[in-house]
Amino acid sequence: MLSLSAVPRFEVQRKEGALVMEAADHRRKLVALAYPVYFELLAGVTAGIINMVWVTRLGGAAVAAVAAATNVENLLLGVILVAGSGTTVLVARARGAGDPAAIRSAVRGGWALWALVTPVVAAGGYLCRAPLARLVLGSGDGGSPALAAAYFSVALPGIAVFFATNVVDGILKGAGDTRTPMKLAVLANGLILGLDPLLILGFGLGVRGAAIATVLGRTAALVCGLVALRRNGVLRGAASAGRDRVRGSLGADARRTAATGLPMSADFVARMAGALALVAVVARIGVDEVAAYGIATKAMYLATMAFYAVRQAASIRTAHLLGAGQDARRAVGRQALLLAGALGLTALAVFLTAGPWIMRAFGSEGAVAGAGALYLRCVGPYLLLLACFIALGGVFEGSGASPALVRVTVCGVLVQLTLAYGMSGWGLPGICLAMGVSMALQCAAVAAMYRRTARPRTVGRDAPAPPAPAPGGPPPRNNSGSAPAH
Repeated sequence: MLSLSAVPRFEVQRKEGALVMEAADHRRKLVALAYPVYFELLAGVTAGIINMVWVTRLGGAAVAAVAAATNVENLLLGVILVAGSGTTVLVARARGAGDPAAIRSAVRGGWALWALVTPVVAAGGYLCRAPLARLVLGSGDGGSPALAAAYFSVALPGIAVFFATNVVDGILKGAGDTRTPMKLAVLANGLILGLDPLLILGFGLGVRGAAIATVLGRTAALVCGLVALRRNGVLRGAASAGRDRVRGSLGADARRTAATGLPMSADFVARMAGALALVAVVARIGVDEVAAYGIATKAMYLATMAFYAVRQAASIRTAHLLGAGQDARRAVGRQALLLAGALGLTALAVFLTAGPWIMRAFGSEGAVAGAGALYLRCVGPYLLLLACFIALGGVFEGSGASPALVRVTVCGVLVQLTLAYGMSGWGLPGICLAMGVSMALQCAAVAAMYRRTARPRTVGRDAPAPPAPAPGGPPPRNNSGSAPAH
């Protein structure tokens, strides 16, 4: 016979077992969502590398032109992230709530923002291509500004395709499909790999050929992506079920998407701007250090893209569960931290032990290779902290609390630049120390935010109230499926 004292112990063990199973389920879902996103991001970086490999045969001026143009495109990515990221969160929230009309409104909002932003960037960029080229490359000799303008003459009108693909990816990710965007990115890269030598060298189009190859590869991927949207079961069901029940106007849908995605875009732009400004600080140390920093940063992309993949997975998972009335921010955040922490430790160990080999793999030698290896060995603690900060940020993005995260990021970037300027006398180790201290402060701030927001306000004695949704999102539901009373 079971004793009465064993009953509470049994209940505790049962609850602990349920928590372990829940944690394992969150971890599996995060991994399933994150690894395709990682390879998608990796494919995006590879596209630029493919262009650079073939353009190197045209000389240093062509390489400088394409490199500068690629950096401009990376900055423009922050513009369309407003639509792509905002659509992802809103679609995931509506999918969790089982609300077809909200899914349809979220998709409409993403495309409405694309239609508003794209003509301004594409047409304005084309008309200003020559001044833009001189802005990023100067007006010196060598012909790089003219070559960059030639690249922009194709790439900036073609940005419409790049932006549309980002919106398609955001919709699919919100619907829970991160594998199709990965396949689309691989398809685009495969086409670019085949078209680059044909157009750059075969037809003698030079840097303009690189831009044409990139636009054509992305166009083929976009067509396939639009087909995937029509075939997606979640989206197809929402389109048929919600056709007669669309809430609000197209302008309201666009404003809702912008309000949700703008903080995520601002976070990205702030980090990009901080990284570019840090180059000027490193330049105070020496030319070799600048070259080493640039090469080592490219090597670090392999790690940081994994962190951002976990962030996107945590954002999708959090938004989906909140839409379903489940406040799992604490559990999802814990598993995202574990995954990203493991990735950060792996990156730390790899860069610490294999720094010199990594620099040589990127073609550096001599003083540049030595400085880069030193930087990679010193940057490990920063990477570990960055992994935790980025991963936990996905919980804030998915729950509509990303504006607070942006404030932490902007303050952290300013602190990082100030400290780096003051510690630049210590060389690259001083730069790494400044980055680490700044990121530690950012992690402390986001941890305090997490502790406050991860505990839902209680209603009555035991009933937790889900948090407020992202701006304009569907109302959260309690476990019974009805809207909570306030």
